[in-house]
Amino acid sequence: MKTKQKTTPSTGKVRRDVTGGKRGKGNQARPDGRRPRARRGRVDNIGMGSPDRTVTGVGGLVAFASYVSELGVDAELQRGLSRLKTHPAVVYPMAFQVRLLMDLLVAGETRPFGIESLASDPVIQRLAGGMVPSVDTLYDDLARFDQPALDLLEAMVAAHGLASLAQCRAPWVHLDIDTTVLPSFGEKDGARPGPNPKYRGRPSFHPMLARIAETDMLVGMQLRPGDTGFGWDDLPTLRGWVSRAKAEVRRGSHLCLRMDAAGDFGGLLAMLDEEQVFYVIKAKTTADVLGLVETAPTWSTTDRDADGEPTRQTCELPFSRDAWKAEGLTDVRVIAVRSRDRHGKQLALLDEVGWTVQLFLSNRPQHEAASDIAWGYDGRAGVEPLIAELKGAWGLADASAWSFTANHAVVLLKALTRNLLCRYRVDRFPTLRGWRTDWLRRVLICVPGRILRSGRRTTLRLLAGSPLLPRAA
Repeated sequence: MKTKQKTTPSTGKVRRDVTGGKRGKGNQARPDGRRPRARRGRVDNIGMGSPDRTVTGVGGLVAFASYVSELGVDAELQRGLSRLKTHPAVVYPMAFQVRLLMDLLVAGETRPFGIESLASDPVIQRLAGGMVPSVDTLYDDLARFDQPALDLLEAMVAAHGLASLAQCRAPWVHLDIDTTVLPSFGEKDGARPGPNPKYRGRPSFHPMLARIAETDMLVGMQLRPGDTGFGWDDLPTLRGWVSRAKAEVRRGSHLCLRMDAAGDFGGLLAMLDEEQVFYVIKAKTTADVLGLVETAPTWSTTDRDADGEPTRQTCELPFSRDAWKAEGLTDVRVIAVRSRDRHGKQLALLDEVGWTVQLFLSNRPQHEAASDIAWGYDGRAGVEPLIAELKGAWGLADASAWSFTANHAVVLLKALTRNLLCRYRVDRFPTLRGWRTDWLRRVLICVPGRILRSGRRTTLRLLAGSPLLPRAA
């Protein structure tokens, strides 16, 4: 029986093929019919040679830095941030420092302190012009950020996150809004106790982010103090995110905002109506609406089991909150979905054992089936893997500066660098579609190589089979 290799859904190839690795020979029989047995190679006879200062562990940074420069990122940072350091004796310009931080982030270092481990790498030295700053200088420069500089970084996050939206031909483009908790284990400005399901009472930050579901790109990011909940103060930020995304949606497509029950308040719904944007929002399960669910006379069956018994049903409720009426909202559709199979976080109905219910708010057209609107909300689940990726691969919670503004700048730089890495994958390596940051780093960034200089020419040599190597015509 042949052993199957694990394949990637996007390419149908094993990942070792993409990275230039060799296939195992365990299934190849020798002439006598016997199969070879693997033996671990000896290492006690390998001697340690002299240090080689031409060897790099981040050879992929060369191609990535070139791509980022072609997009105009370096020039935009220079135009927008040079005012933060204007003294004639400046050694490390602000844009220089920011680009070096982005190089560290894409290479897997989640704090500015990572410069200590990469300062001797020849590629890092080359990108830094042979002058790698100290970690203290990096932290001092992060403290120089002000609100206009943060606005510039946030706008760049959105611009690169929305860059590929013009190619999206789907009838609906979904803008998913979510928040998360970043616990803080040191004294930092803005780290305050707030809702924290894992570390109760622990000071934390409470950032809010936005992503386009169809491209899985970040189009908004804002760091907030830990005791900040979603409310009126967030509406100007959210309005900006919505208007930017709406402006980039191609003709024939519609923008639809999706959010959890935090979005069930009149101010947000009114703002979305003013912006003429559709929405599907989880409704708060208050007693008044649950009373209508329990007494609803008719339910439309959408799924049945093998015996023909209904397993999922929908119903549109004649319900309106006083807060919606105060905002002049008259077209909010309240859709109830009950199911015999648990479907996410639901509330058990008391009158019929086995049923659970979810409630949704929407202003989608009346001719759209309630079931289609409710099932469309399920795609919002993709924001959770994105948040996990930001925390695990990018160290979103690693806020190592005391200043809130400095930590906000680092969060925005992580979002920007993540978007640039995704654009790099889509534009230059489309076969890697669907790969997450950890694998992209292994294949495209943290690549061993050797920098050789001959005359006036510098050459980077990589392992055979690397996808970074030029392809033969």
